[in-house]
Amino acid sequence: MVNRDVVLVSAPNVAGERFMKLLKQKNIPYAAIVNNTAEYERIRGLGAEHIIVVNTTKEDSWLIPEVGVGKVYLFEKSLNLCCRYVQICRSWTSKPIYVITGSQNPRNVYKSLGVDYVIHSGAQDYGFLITDDLKS
Repeated sequence: MVNRDVVLVSAPNVAGERFMKLLKQKNIPYAAIVNNTAEYERIRGLGAEHIIVVNTTKEDSWLIPEVGVGKVYLFEKSLNLCCRYVQICRSWTSKPIYVITGSQNPRNVYKSLGVDYVIHSGAQDYGFLITDDLKS
């Protein structure tokens, strides 16, 4: 079996949870990123096999995870936390980082941190984000 990078997901809301479930249904390897125990337990309860716990306040602890990180999908609940995750994840991958937000936060904030795509949407179904390169 070929060792492939995992999709990294931050799922602090229903849309992110549904996206993780969709990845699991399609047998696409993924990992979740969390920054506290309560979030870890919630994501573990959703069936995530790989959970990366980061201390968002200590930059020297942002070590590259043991799993290879491919594309990153950050579902925004908090502008501050999402920006911090972008800072952390940008050093982990050269693949695209997506921020999916229902807010009207300026796209340039994320772009300046290295986000490739900012998707403004209030939808709950993000199956369109699963591109052919993730399925192979």
